Amino acid sequence: MSKNINLGLLQTLLILLQENHVSKAAARLNLTQSAVSRQLSQLRELFQDPLFVRQGNLLLATPRAKQLEPELKVLIQQVNTLVSPVHFDPAHWQGSLTLASSDYVGQFIFPDIFEAFAQQAPGLTLNYQLWQPDQLSVLGELDIEFVTTMLDQLPDGIYGELIGQDGPVCVMAKTHPFAQQRPDISLSDLLSYPHISITAGGEKDSFVDTYLTSIQKQRHIQLKVPLFSTAINILCRSDALLVIPEHIALHISKHFPICYRSLPIPMPIHKYWLIWHPKYDIDQAHIWARGMLITQLKGSIYSPLQVMSNNHD
Repeated sequence: MSKNINLGLLQTLLILLQENHVSKAAARLNLTQSAVSRQLSQLRELFQDPLFVRQGNLLLATPRAKQLEPELKVLIQQVNTLVSPVHFDPAHWQGSLTLASSDYVGQFIFPDIFEAFAQQAPGLTLNYQLWQPDQLSVLGELDIEFVTTMLDQLPDGIYGELIGQDGPVCVMAKTHPFAQQRPDISLSDLLSYPHISITAGGEKDSFVDTYLTSIQKQRHIQLKVPLFSTAINILCRSDALLVIPEHIALHISKHFPICYRSLPIPMPIHKYWLIWHPKYDIDQAHIWARGMLITQLKGSIYSPLQVMSNNHD
């Protein structure tokens, strides 16, 4: 039959085996002699053995007690190790870490993140996957340590660090009629061409439909895709429009023949977060990785902080 074993009793037994004396054991345990004697009685009942036989002031261990001593040393050491603070050294980290975000982050920012981690934690396995907004409510159940995404504010039960903020813009190919003819677009312009919508990552353009519904209008979403790269490549070959964050439009316009205009509707402020589940918050490896990610995300030339900086110049 299994028994509920008090680890404190086992510690007392080990000290008694080392001291062979109740008063000396009591001093080491910071207990009274009577308390140690009571614990010895409990130990005798637990092991169904006298454990010690008194000879003068000394306690002589029985064969059963001597048999237990090496096992007790190992057990107590294991328990002490278990409850001791963990020393984390990234150079010896052999675990894995998953970051979920958009393909924009994957294409432009993640390579620098990977390089930084590879230098300081060469044994670490990094995993990268696309983030879907509907995963937020079950983040604690997923094997995802970090997420970068757009949120108005942190929801209850989620921890995070604000990386930056900007606003949305309307993107089009440089061959689009609006790109050729005018510096601004009107509401009528916005509704006169089909739209592409990017579904992965945070909510980038749902505010457009919310506003249009409030004025009893609707845009035509011709294509929904999870990837920025797919959306931009198709955009360059069509007359479609695409609503995305300004910092992304700014940097993608350096690599693709696109341009962007301000939107003719009320626009929200997009806030970009690095988030994680509270179960990781005091984990030493997570704390170290968190600092690395925050440094890379805020310091990247592809960060929304660059747009904020330019707007304040």
